Amino acid sequence: MPLVPTTSPATGKPTTSSFIHTTDCNFVDNAGRTLLLRGVNLSGSSKAPVDRPSCKLDGFWETAEKGGESFVGRPLNLDDGSADVHLARLSGWGFNMLRFPVTWESLEHEGPGKYDYEFMDYTVRVLRKCKEYGFRVFMDPHQDIWSRFSGGSGAPFWTLAACGVNPRNFTATQACIVHCEYPLAHAPDPASLPAMIWSTNYGRLLAQTVFTLFFAGRDFAPRCVLDGKNIQDYLQSHYIEAMGKMADRIRDAGDLLDDCVIGWDSMNEPFEGLCGWADLTVNPVAQGSTLKKGSHPTPAQGLRLGMGQAQTVENWSFSAFGPSRDGTVTIDPKGRTIWASPDDEPGRKHHKWGWTRAASWELGTCMWAQHGVWDIETGYIMLPNYFTTLPGTSEPVEFVNDYWRPHFETFSRRIRSAHPEAILFVQPPVFAQPPTLSADVLGGRAAMSGHYYDGLTLITRHWNWFNADALGLLRGKYRSTLQAVKIGSRSIRASLQDQLGILKADASIIGDFPTLIGEIGTPFDMDGKRAYYGDKNGRGIGDYSQQEKALDASLNGADGRNALNWTVWTYCPDSTHEWGDGWNMEDLSLWSADDASALYGMAEGSGAFGSEAGLLKGTITMPPSTLSLSSRTGVEAAGWRQNPYDFLTNGARAVRAFCRPWPTKLVGVARDITFDIASGHFKLVVRVRPQDRLRDGAVDDDDPASEIFVPLVHYADSRLLSSDTDSIISMDALNTADLRVRGDLVDVDVQVSAGRWAIEGQALRWWYDVPAAECEYTIEIRRRAGPIRTADEPWWSCPPEGCIIM
Repeated sequence: MPLVPTTSPATGKPTTSSFIHTTDCNFVDNAGRTLLLRGVNLSGSSKAPVDRPSCKLDGFWETAEKGGESFVGRPLNLDDGSADVHLARLSGWGFNMLRFPVTWESLEHEGPGKYDYEFMDYTVRVLRKCKEYGFRVFMDPHQDIWSRFSGGSGAPFWTLAACGVNPRNFTATQACIVHCEYPLAHAPDPASLPAMIWSTNYGRLLAQTVFTLFFAGRDFAPRCVLDGKNIQDYLQSHYIEAMGKMADRIRDAGDLLDDCVIGWDSMNEPFEGLCGWADLTVNPVAQGSTLKKGSHPTPAQGLRLGMGQAQTVENWSFSAFGPSRDGTVTIDPKGRTIWASPDDEPGRKHHKWGWTRAASWELGTCMWAQHGVWDIETGYIMLPNYFTTLPGTSEPVEFVNDYWRPHFETFSRRIRSAHPEAILFVQPPVFAQPPTLSADVLGGRAAMSGHYYDGLTLITRHWNWFNADALGLLRGKYRSTLQAVKIGSRSIRASLQDQLGILKADASIIGDFPTLIGEIGTPFDMDGKRAYYGDKNGRGIGDYSQQEKALDASLNGADGRNALNWTVWTYCPDSTHEWGDGWNMEDLSLWSADDASALYGMAEGSGAFGSEAGLLKGTITMPPSTLSLSSRTGVEAAGWRQNPYDFLTNGARAVRAFCRPWPTKLVGVARDITFDIASGHFKLVVRVRPQDRLRDGAVDDDDPASEIFVPLVHYADSRLLSSDTDSIISMDALNTADLRVRGDLVDVDVQVSAGRWAIEGQALRWWYDVPAAECEYTIEIRRRAGPIRTADEPWWSCPPEGCIIM
């Protein structure tokens, strides 16, 4: 590792002992150790207010039209002690990094320029709690399909009115699919929403329109002006300032910047809208990043549907062999239009939101017709190539360079005004390569933060014996889909590792910066929710073996030569079997209350608790000797069970896949990381060079070493697995939040090629010499008593004094 600087490249100020550098393609601590930052998104639940899952129609539109509601309580309840329970669990899993989703709606739902400072202050309190548990955090301005009110999450309701649309007719026109109104607004059955159908919204009129306006309104919609600003500037300025206000609040807290909050994404999974679309009358033949499933109108058909005109469109199905056309379907809006009525803005001023709309922008009719793209009366598309080039020129449009980059640069300047040392997490559209970014913008502090999912498993909800190199197909690696097919577990795992390596290599475009995969994960409701309810004979309940295979394959892809940082999607404190993560039938939470309750006899129906506290108190009977949350905090609150192994596995799904060993700090650079779940065998090869010598006194550690997380999920001492309560290691002996206090928690056989080592809780510290010439050192770790056999030694057994829920 090149000698880390003593001053920040962004500000020139001296670096502190907790400073994280982004250099030599890695995160690096202030002494020069390579860091691996791994953790989870906290939380998918933050997409909506408490008790507002996407399936809930009651009051959905009415509340939004009145100014929405507070997001206080997301992602954690700070008042009932449950936040300590969840954070202690995440810390005990070894996680040291959190991606922290925050929506624009949560900050500015009451109207343009009306900020929810109460929620911002609550967020500061949550971040302080995360800091107590030692987490580093990067903020994620999160969106999917623009807004909750267009089938996703992110923007406040008033932004749709600003774009001149009427959300009440989205379902009738299929401008987007809204979960709580699926399949019909007058006869909703939200439980029938097909897997991942929400993502087809990116191929529908609403998302195509609003993202075009947000990123490229000045070029493609010059008539669309509010309060004297083009709609692009109006929307972007509000979005950036809302996030800027949140950054200001974090700065003003005085104790969070850099020690806890280290940086920001600019926008989750930005979308190009119609920018660059070759021909509005056809959809691309090749599979792109937008899923083909269900009805699949062309943009031209979407425009007509948006004006209430019936259209017969393609219908697609998706199987293990990918998307295939499945006939046609007719959509008849019966005259309903998505375009807002002029009556909403008497005198061109909105009675609720306050803006004045320019005379050039007529409500009640399609804005793209007003720009000459098509003729409403005949339905004829007059300018099918309108979005291909800059209007009036032959200059082709390139979304990432022309539109995403300027937004990223403007956003970054605003964040850096509040957080000068912020690491800028660079996330262009899904699977797109980043543009070149100037050194003046990045300031030497950046990281790539793309996302990766095993798409076949995600969509089919099944772990298949074959797969395909999806990224390779999108990047033009193959001439045919057949060439991209991978057969068998070994081939699939190698392909996932190769694909993640391609995403890692994208960082070189912006500089010698690290890569953190911001989202990676797998669904837990596989095979018709068999792990929840069993098959027709009731077999398979609690069996997450297929999910474990899928998640291990993805996270194994981040190991090997890639040695990638990641944050898994997601951890939802209110995850349930019925509604999953509470959003569009997604079900990717690493932990679920219903899994804990199924094993410990929780009262029927209590899984759908109204707050996180429902799991922890009031729904179960505990032994008289057990102290309540009101009198205990931290690990003590989380540790009602006397056994930390039970605590870390109770309610966790596929825990052996994500709670895996990895080097958290390394003198040198990881050359290869391998871990086999079945045997529990971990092997690390580290490359050490003369320049990797640590800088003395640069961190708060008298004897800094390489550190490896050794999870007791895999290496627990036998006493933690014993049914004999007299021999169990008691939680009462533990006194810190991250469980790293005793050397007898794990039972390991360690072989090193050089140096010495010691165990502290779940951390293995390894000291070795920095050589005069480059060399490689190797460490191998196994459990002395052999791998833990969960089928033979159930981790859910109850002690004689009674079962206790965490």
